[in-house]
Amino acid sequence: MTQMTDLAGKTGLILGIANADSIAYGCAKAFRAAGADLAVTYLNAKAEPHVRPLAEALDSPLILPCDVTDDAQLQAVFDGIRARWGRLDFVLHSIAFAPKDDLHGRLVDTSRPGFLKAMDISCHSFIRCARLAEPLMDRGGALMTVTFYGSARVVDGYSVMGPVKAALEASVRYLADDLAPRRIRVHAISPGPIRTRAASGIRAFDRLIEDSVADTPDHRLVTIDEVGDLAAFLASPAARGMTGTTEYVDAGLHLTD
Repeated sequence: MTQMTDLAGKTGLILGIANADSIAYGCAKAFRAAGADLAVTYLNAKAEPHVRPLAEALDSPLILPCDVTDDAQLQAVFDGIRARWGRLDFVLHSIAFAPKDDLHGRLVDTSRPGFLKAMDISCHSFIRCARLAEPLMDRGGALMTVTFYGSARVVDGYSVMGPVKAALEASVRYLADDLAPRRIRVHAISPGPIRTRAASGIRAFDRLIEDSVADTPDHRLVTIDEVGDLAAFLASPAARGMTGTTEYVDAGLHLTD
């Protein structure tokens, strides 16, 4: 961790840890190594045994349930942060979902309920987090979400998530404009394919991994720790002049056709 990435005295919220292979966990480790105190959420009782030990290893004082489709649970997370710290410096949102039938089918065949559910969980939940975080960021702050280059290019098997991630990236730009007067910066982080539990739901994911290794300039995949290093930088004062961007950390995969 370089001296530029200093989060000592900062507080952050991490949404989306599922296990030790999660992108959100790679980010959380980097935030903690840079000195931040973290609140960590888990989806439900089934997920808690996988997430709680990781959060405890991060010395997280707040480990809270959060299904982002439940407004009361999401509100309770931010209420808990207000009660514990009275403020918030950054949020990492690493949540995405689409029903399997819609994700594995053609976009043209996507159901209305499936499309709306994917958009609600993967995109609008970030907007809801921004709205709840804003009053806690009275000294400025950073909001970060996770996207994928399938937002801009057709990736076999990505289907409905392509338009959803495109909407998420557009939301980042508009939120950056909305929140600039509060000195709240907003970013999307775009990793290359990583073997996470969520990504395993993508049809032909193994082929996507193989193609990505072949197409990147140095023929490798990025790690969750490399994604975490970028997230920690974006959360830090060193990135205070940046907002509204989609930042690639994909070993150059986005450079290829």
